[in-house]
Amino acid sequence: MTRRTSRPRPPVALAVPAILAVAFLMIPLAGILVRTEWGELGAHLTSPGSLEALRLSLVVSFWALGISLLLGVPLAWLLARVKFRGKALVRSLVLLPMVLPPTVGGVALLLGFGRRGLLGPFLDEAFGITLPFHTSGAVVAATFVAMPFLVISLEGALGGLRPGYEETAASLGASPLRVFLTVTVPMVAPGLIAGAALTWARALGEFGATITFAGNLPGVTQTLPLQVYLLLQGSPEAATSLSLLLLAIAMAVLIALRGRWTSGHSVRVAHYTAPTEDPVVDAPEPEAGVVRAPEGRWALHAEVTGFNQLTLDAEPGTTIAVVGENGAGKTTLLRALLGLTPRAHAELRLGDDDVTAMPPHRRGVAWVPQDGALFPHLTALGNTAYGLRTQGISRAEARTRAKAWLDRLGVGHLAGRKPAQLSGGQAQRVALARALAAQPRLLLLDEPLAALDQTTRARVRHTLRAHLASFGGVCLIVTHDPVEAVSLADRVLVLAHGRALQDAPPAEVTRNPRSPWVARMLGRNAWQGTTTPDGLKLAEGGAVTVADPVPEGAEALAIVAPEAVSLHREQPTGSPRNVWPGTVREVTAAGSRLRVLVTSAAAADVVAEITPQSAAELGIADGTPVWCSVKATEITLVTL
Repeated sequence: MTRRTSRPRPPVALAVPAILAVAFLMIPLAGILVRTEWGELGAHLTSPGSLEALRLSLVVSFWALGISLLLGVPLAWLLARVKFRGKALVRSLVLLPMVLPPTVGGVALLLGFGRRGLLGPFLDEAFGITLPFHTSGAVVAATFVAMPFLVISLEGALGGLRPGYEETAASLGASPLRVFLTVTVPMVAPGLIAGAALTWARALGEFGATITFAGNLPGVTQTLPLQVYLLLQGSPEAATSLSLLLLAIAMAVLIALRGRWTSGHSVRVAHYTAPTEDPVVDAPEPEAGVVRAPEGRWALHAEVTGFNQLTLDAEPGTTIAVVGENGAGKTTLLRALLGLTPRAHAELRLGDDDVTAMPPHRRGVAWVPQDGALFPHLTALGNTAYGLRTQGISRAEARTRAKAWLDRLGVGHLAGRKPAQLSGGQAQRVALARALAAQPRLLLLDEPLAALDQTTRARVRHTLRAHLASFGGVCLIVTHDPVEAVSLADRVLVLAHGRALQDAPPAEVTRNPRSPWVARMLGRNAWQGTTTPDGLKLAEGGAVTVADPVPEGAEALAIVAPEAVSLHREQPTGSPRNVWPGTVREVTAAGSRLRVLVTSAAAADVVAEITPQSAAELGIADGTPVWCSVKATEITLVTL
């Protein structure tokens, strides 16, 4: 027996006024339907005057739509993408015709473009153009009142489009105009179509501004709304029939849009339920000569100022892992090298070329953002070939190279799918293939393997390592994965508050991490404090004794491996010089071992790594009181 889910009833105080509002809007429309002479409808609509007015309305409305697209699309982009003084005023000017009485708009047009207006005499003398009482005047009037619908709708769609798509396209070598035409416009197409439809419908029904500015001349400016006004005086039945026609057109437009003008603030992508598995298909070896290593070698020199303040030098073929806490400036550093952020500025030299003054699309710097930013309107193959096409490579050659890169990353079988049809791991590999295929001089990867499962990550890491071995430029990889930092990078750059805290080979950073965060990322315990004659006084309370003390009074880190921490149920005796009580707060699995977090009021929190057998023997569980011990010889002090 199934139970029906009861729908909540709306409050009567709200439902009744809402029903009255719908009735208020419906009654006038019902009046047109009731009063229409259906038997004479065909004759009224096909009369010479009606056909001429319809023809003129279509001419005027489509011209108005064309002008609105030509002028309104750039204006919408400006309002959505560019910060400038007076932006609120410009937006108010755009909205003004929507709230201005149409006759007042007509008067304003007369005073601006009329024979005695501000611009009218110049147009007449210089070009022989007279707008009032001419079809062109009707076009101007319709454009004036209709273009705001396009601008507002498209601005909303552009506002919902994350700039990351356009920035990624620029990093692949696309000029601003190419980005706009090949990425921006396709992605905001629903909003653009909705705005265009509303603009055309509004221009088709324009009356007040047209009659005031362009007059009511049959065959010249007498559009359908003006014809309706004229027929009301002598043939109200015919006026009702034409009104029904305009009503039907308006309703058809609104029904076709299905509310898109109200939901254009987000870019919609078709949903697809991707398989839960992220299969790794054995990829065939690319054909000889298809995937080419970029010619030349490019060293990196960057002087970064602003939020990030550091100097970065690297020889060709160097891979640098950039690590640090959230907010340390990792992504800001990448965006500064791309020339995409005002927070930081980079004086950037790649090889012998100073690219500081170059726009992002001419720098030869490609990046993979955290979310991949695949263009949703292109297939995986189209995405991968995008950067090659911006370099002037033919479509066929670009697709051949792109397919080879997809094969290398194990996603060649997905070449025909769009991003919405890919799992997270598959999409990330396509994004990586797209950046590598562009053959940049500087490669920036922002956590490129974060979305991959462990098996796929190992395979892609192997492919990436093989490519970087022959890469003639420099690669920066932002990562939180110590395995990636150690296995892929020649150097590890540790950032803190936009500054370089440590820049050293992975082995050195692993032995002597200069940041508690890095030490914990590497799986170590890290306690900060001030050195004493015997060891370290911890900032969090307590002290530790070390085997090899350093000079007193220095800021330092005590680094302890989790496996060097012993746990006991009773206070231990014997050789350990660092013993303190605590309470178990968390137990997690780490491979075949368990990691136990112990908190204590007498010392800093510590993570111990023990076997499941030891945990069972000790009765380890959340809340269990234990004693911790660490030998002095197991503690490494790193001065800061």
